[in-house]
Order: sequence, then structure tokens, then C-alpha cells
Amino acid sequence: MNSILKSYRHTSMDRSTLIFILLTLTATATTFFSPVYAGTFDTEFDITWGDGRGKVLNNGELLTLSLDRASGSGFQSKKEYLFGKIDMQLKLVPGNSAGTVTAYYLKSKGDTWDEIDFEFLGNLTGDPYVMHTNVYTQGKGDREQQFNLWFDPTADFHTYSVLWNPHHIVFLVDGIAIRQFKNLEHRGIQYPKLQPMRLYSSLWNADQWATRGGLVKTDWSNAPFTASYRNFRADACVSFAGKSSCPASSPRWFTQKLDLTAEDKMRVVQSKFMVYNYCTDSKRFPQGFPKECSIH
Repeated sequence: MNSILKSYRHTSMDRSTLIFILLTLTATATTFFSPVYAGTFDTEFDITWGDGRGKVLNNGELLTLSLDRASGSGFQSKKEYLFGKIDMQLKLVPGNSAGTVTAYYLKSKGDTWDEIDFEFLGNLTGDPYVMHTNVYTQGKGDREQQFNLWFDPTADFHTYSVLWNPHHIVFLVDGIAIRQFKNLEHRGIQYPKLQPMRLYSSLWNADQWATRGGLVKTDWSNAPFTASYRNFRADACVSFAGKSSCPASSPRWFTQKLDLTAEDKMRVVQSKFMVYNYCTDSKRFPQGFPKECSIH
């Protein structure tokens, strides 16, 4: 992780250019599925650690996680999913969030686990959050891509989504595809398809590496730090006792692929907002990049 963060470069652009890109992407973002299936936090999740620092509020409509010097907090879904479209709205830690990490991810059990990651690395007030993404297959990750967001993720709620089907994994922000990991098993690249995953989230202190490679430490005078969650939706196959049950709408998302227009929009986002890509880090892979990096 430290080597990745040392490769991070602060990028900036003219404000009018950024706003134009945002409006263009938002106006033409692909809408993937309808209907979706929603539940309240008290029925869909368990707060698993934090000694009271995780709270379900507003009759199950809102969940908050907090971090102080003594502990962070976290939760997990009651259900396991094997393929699906997962949406969650998050409002991240505001102000000086340096040293904090808000993790939001899907993960299977065991030593050879599969995992699909969003991680939000806090920063000094006024500097951009770094949105970190990764894909693990059979316990192996090393597929990090990082982005600066084109909005303030602490000012309001925004939707962070994962589309996971037999064809690909797509990371989306407010309905805009930002990253795609294709199923390339026919080329000898492992793909998560057999292990059901739970949805997890946690807020924790990682100031040994999170902000500028650990150079900026957590300022505990700002504690407690709080992240908020609402509007969870899962249009997904639910796995139980080795069997999966899929909703009636699953044929639509189960076969969904990005068309050329959506892929073009994704490349625009990557060209403007990506700040780290494992597929271009030659220092990290002196013997050659992972095989998927050369396949488009």
C-alpha cells in the first residue's frame, strides 16, 4: 500500500472544465436496472464491532459509523450475495479526515477469498479524498486503481455501486461507470464467480499509510469522526446453504454489459480523475504487468 500511495500525484484542472465534464457525464449516465430491492439497516445489517460507535437511526433508514482514539466501528450484511447490483449512499467524514479510512466492500470467506473494494482515504480539509478500488480473486489482489472524486463527498450523500455478473465487475459513482474488471478466464485470468460475498463497511484509523503514504497523521482533536449511510439497495442473487435465489429481474442485470458509449464515458472519467493505476506502475511490476493490463 505504501508504494501505491507514494505514486499518488495531486492533480488539478480548471473549474469550468471539471463542471462541464460532470454535467456531461451526469446527463448521459447509463441507468442499469429497475426495479431494485431495498431494506432497512436494522433488517439487512448487523453492527459487528465498535462498542456502540455504530448506530442505526431514523427507524432503520440511516446508519452511522464513528471513529475515536479508542476504536473505529463496522457492520456487515446479514445476507450473502452471488452476483448482483449493489447500491449504497455514503456521506464521508467531513473536515480534516486525514488518517481515516472508510471501507465499503464485498468479501467472501476463507483463505482464498474473493473481494470487491471501495476504500475512501481521508485527507486534510480542502484536499480531495482518494477513492481506492481493488479486486481480489482467490486471495490475490494487487489490482488497485485510485481516483479523485469530482465533487465533495462529505457535503452530501452520493451513490457508490458495484455491478457483479458473470461477464464483468463494474464500479459506479452516481450511476457513472469508473472502472471495469472483465471476466477473462479464457485468457487464464481468475474471476470471482463461485464464492458468495457479504457486504461490509468499516471506519478505522490507518494513519500509518492512508494519507500521503503515512506522512499526515490523524488529528484526534477532530474526533469523533463519522460517516453516514442510507438507501441501501441490492438487486442480487442471495446465497444460503450453498444455493442461490435470484429476483425476477435478474436476467436483465445478469447479462448486462457496458456498450461502447458507456465505455467511452468511463475512459473520460479515468483520463481526468484517475491518480493511480496498477497497470502503469512499472516499478511495482519490473518483470511485466499483470496479463489483464494488456487486454482491452
